Amino acid sequence: MALHPYDLYDVRSLLSEEERAVQDTVARFTDERVLPIIGECFDQGRFPTELIPEIAGLGLLGATLPEEYGGAGLNAVSYGLICQELERGDSGLRSFASVQSSLCMYPIYAYGTEEQKQRWLPDMAAGKVIGCFGLTEPHGGSDPANMKTNARRDGGDWVINGGKMWITNGNLADIAIVWAQTEDGIQGFVVEKGFAGFSAQEVKHKMSLRASVTSALFFDNVRVPEANRLPNVKGLKGPLGCLTQARYGITWGPIGAAIACLDEALNYSKERILFDRPVAATQSAQLKMADWARRITSAQLLSLQLGRLKDAGRMAPTQVSLAKWNNCRMAIDIAREARDLLGAAGITTEHCPIRHGLNMESVITYEGTETVHQLVVGRELTGINAF
Repeated sequence: MALHPYDLYDVRSLLSEEERAVQDTVARFTDERVLPIIGECFDQGRFPTELIPEIAGLGLLGATLPEEYGGAGLNAVSYGLICQELERGDSGLRSFASVQSSLCMYPIYAYGTEEQKQRWLPDMAAGKVIGCFGLTEPHGGSDPANMKTNARRDGGDWVINGGKMWITNGNLADIAIVWAQTEDGIQGFVVEKGFAGFSAQEVKHKMSLRASVTSALFFDNVRVPEANRLPNVKGLKGPLGCLTQARYGITWGPIGAAIACLDEALNYSKERILFDRPVAATQSAQLKMADWARRITSAQLLSLQLGRLKDAGRMAPTQVSLAKWNNCRMAIDIAREARDLLGAAGITTEHCPIRHGLNMESVITYEGTETVHQLVVGRELTGINAF
């Protein structure tokens, strides 16, 4: 029996019928709507906003939330497969969906009031309201506790001052989930686009995530009503809980990027003739691609088990760190090596490895750098905090 080159362990057979249907739907969308335009979007530094209604129409925004709030009620494995297939197209597209779903809709659902859920979640699921997540600050990075953005009570309102950096969807967003220091610890606020003193500035000159909007957010005495405060969480566990949700999806996304690179390299190496034979007929090429398949298979099994643990309510943050660390490293290495196998042709965005490799420079960094996740695992093993 011939094995599928991108699924050597037949992981697909471990999926439910619904999970396979979700994967197939998003795969078709990526093949038909994303791949024909994404290279040009990357070249132009443009996020394909025209795809947002289609992404929403497929139920990919807030997919795991209950249907009463506009979600599709899907399980965690289905959400992971969504991330995998979107990132097979481009990390920027997966980042958009991940921020909207895990970093913006999730905190409203988990930490908000019923009124807040009804007000925002259905429109966010429909793609009518876009969100961004304001946690990272210019000086903070991996140390979110060193937060300078602050919110103080003023009558029935809150007044926010400070700034956030490296914010996906910032200039697209209608609302921002902003985390700020208060007298009672870190709290979350829904800051709306039209609030006086709130502004976003898009980050230019990027060599990574070019088909994505990245911004800096600024808060100059921004008055936010109490009705926009997320009341059901205080402290770092609020934003960190959101990041755990998003990092879970990120463990799946790089698998899609790596599969795209393997697919491109495999097809190219069969067609490229050097010294009277295809490149694919050389031992060096076969050794490389066999190693990529090994690493992709390991990542697939890692994320699938992580998804099963999440659906069973038994997923631990350390397990997410292990999978993000492993799978991002896997994908960035494969993208770099696939670029090399393509030779000079590999430096152009007519082929995907250079684009995926550049994107993975961001993915391996954001929502916890590789070093941070290594230290999380080290702390679990030793019981000693080395941060």
